[in-house]
Amino acid sequence: MTRDPIADLTSLAEKSRERFEDFTQMLGPRPQRSDRPALTEDYWESLRQLFTRDVTPEGLRSLLQREAQDTFRFLAREVDLEDLSSLPGYRRHPRALWRLFLAVSYRLSPWRRVLFAASVLLLVGGWLGFLVHMLQVGLFSLEPVFTTETWLLAAATALFFVLVMELRDKLGLKGDLEVARQIQFGLLPFEPIERDGIAIATTMRPANTVGGDYFDVIDLGEGRLAIAVGDVAGKAMPAALLMALLQGSLRTLLSADFRGEELISKLNAHLHANIPSNRLVTFFYAELDTATGVLRYVNAGHNPPFLLAAGQPTARLGPTGVVLGVLPSATYEAMEVTLEPGDRLLLYTDGVTEAANPADEEYSDVRLEAYVRDRRGEPGRQLLDGIVADVLRFCGTARPHDDMTLMCLDRCSPVPDSPASGSPER
Repeated sequence: MTRDPIADLTSLAEKSRERFEDFTQMLGPRPQRSDRPALTEDYWESLRQLFTRDVTPEGLRSLLQREAQDTFRFLAREVDLEDLSSLPGYRRHPRALWRLFLAVSYRLSPWRRVLFAASVLLLVGGWLGFLVHMLQVGLFSLEPVFTTETWLLAAATALFFVLVMELRDKLGLKGDLEVARQIQFGLLPFEPIERDGIAIATTMRPANTVGGDYFDVIDLGEGRLAIAVGDVAGKAMPAALLMALLQGSLRTLLSADFRGEELISKLNAHLHANIPSNRLVTFFYAELDTATGVLRYVNAGHNPPFLLAAGQPTARLGPTGVVLGVLPSATYEAMEVTLEPGDRLLLYTDGVTEAANPADEEYSDVRLEAYVRDRRGEPGRQLLDGIVADVLRFCGTARPHDDMTLMCLDRCSPVPDSPASGSPER
């Protein structure tokens, strides 16, 4: 070996680690109630600074002018207002606000849309009632100003103003996450693979917009395929960043001709050096000879895949080493099994088996094994979709809290010769 690919990854990994640690610090755990300061002079001084620090007239002007205008432009960026430019202001502004209201409503989920519409109508109705009352008692009368209803109306308006700006920020972040989701899904092989008598189907259902599960199918040449399924501890964007690092590291090591247990040892050392100490990765990696069906695998603390061999009890491919990223000098053992024609291998992440129903009962390996065994004759893609549907049906009203990833690998039975032509059917 003439070069160490770990050195090739160092510069990129260091930058990724710095950015990731900065990001996780922002999302770090908040102090619990018991950690809050007592009601002492220091506590009240901290409270005073909380509501006075950086509070300036310039900041207020920025809030009411620049931020308000930016919020309006953001929410109205997909609203066509050009046809209103020739109308007088008293007709242009109400129509523009109505279109803006509809545009915001369309971006919300159904019940949030209803609550948003109701709150806007109540707020507008409150201000119309206040103006009518002012006209009745006189525009310069102070009597309506000091009523409880007026103060509640002012408070609701201020709160609505703040929430609309927060909605702008959330929608902007949601747009960024959607782009990240497209990028992440573009890195993964979702299309079915059929090659040399091997059929592979995959699916992934992130718990959030993006997730930390990883799967891959990599052509090693000479009739060999690399199969990988991993699960990064954590969820959402931090886990997705580490998932991208895992994929890039694995492919770099493969391009440097590392294989088997040596590959996983190198990958483990690299991850240990370049991910936060509170993160780890479970990982299943295998190299399949498509001609013979020999599968040589390393299981680094991952959920043992199910091996369903024709006429045999269900087998499990258990761990052959510890999870990645914890022990820098961990060693791994490679094991071998042979997939005969008609055999099936199902790989999955713990988001499937640990999905829980409202009674906090997990779906479990037992249910998954029973489902797979009863439907072993179904095509791979149909089987995976059925598993996801069964898990969601089991969870009921409870939302799965972790990413769910599944991969089904079949070694297809030989196709009998055609009686007419004597050649294999295709």
